Amino acid sequence: MPIASSTATSGRLLSLLSLLQVRRDWPGALLAGRLGVSERTVRRDVDRLRELGYPVQAVKGPEGGYRLEAGGRMPPLLFDEEQAVALAVALRIAAGTGAGIEEAAARALATVRQVMPARLRQRVDQLELTAAGRETQVGTDVLLALSSAVRATEEVRFDYDSPSRPAEAGPQPPRRVQPHHLVVRSGRWYLVGWDAAREDWRTYRVDRMRLRVPNGPRFTPREVPGGDVATFLAARFKGSGTADAWPCRGEVVLDLPIAEVAPFAGDGVAEEAAPGRTRLRTGSWSWPALAASLLRFGCDVEVTGPQELRTAFADLAARAARAAEPG
Repeated sequence: MPIASSTATSGRLLSLLSLLQVRRDWPGALLAGRLGVSERTVRRDVDRLRELGYPVQAVKGPEGGYRLEAGGRMPPLLFDEEQAVALAVALRIAAGTGAGIEEAAARALATVRQVMPARLRQRVDQLELTAAGRETQVGTDVLLALSSAVRATEEVRFDYDSPSRPAEAGPQPPRRVQPHHLVVRSGRWYLVGWDAAREDWRTYRVDRMRLRVPNGPRFTPREVPGGDVATFLAARFKGSGTADAWPCRGEVVLDLPIAEVAPFAGDGVAEEAAPGRTRLRTGSWSWPALAASLLRFGCDVEVTGPQELRTAFADLAARAARAAEPG
């Protein structure tokens, strides 16, 4: 009999904890009704949760009630099945973010997986991920410091290891940037911020930043061009000022069937121009880069336009001819 009573109490505590996690405030009477017990029993169960380390606070008011607050340490957490699967999947892909948390994520995943029912473990284990290449890792302390500066709207000061700057150039003064967004793209972390000295938006790879302390003064947040940071960052990677579009776009007809062009068209538009020929509209960050990228198809190219693309092909042809000359 005592065993049955203990089992019922444990099950009721788990149900109570689950309810407290999904709603901010719970009136005592409503909790009692959901659990099928008296309000006195609810009070005793709340005391048991407090003894286990859960910071359940009493809420004052006409009805009274309870609230699960954040505590000074991590007590055991209760997840439903979908939450547990989502957490396990997130931990499995965490290593691909470049945040330098692979070991901690692996240990957390092992902990979650160990207590999962077999059917849930099978769902999680079906997700197989392989990292293609290894990106430079970023310390979590740097990510947390930058994220805190973004939230606090505080200027950050840092030294930056720019690959385009020669080592013999000597030390440079620290950069001062108003951080607005911390973004992960293709396994790398970037800081998007406003450089007040240059009066322009700048993007920095976080793994090349060495933060200085303390932070600078507070600033008034502003909106990135276009209003969307993902679109803005994509545009910068394409060499465009604002719009997510290549600054140099052209149209050609390739002497290849569309089946051999479409898989390699990228974000271009390919359509059949004639049997065995393909019309391709595509772009790049410069006219020489666009011309060179079209030559990779290894076929005759008919330029539809614009004239800048024809000129780029002529320049590349002249350079190729000079390169082919014997030394």
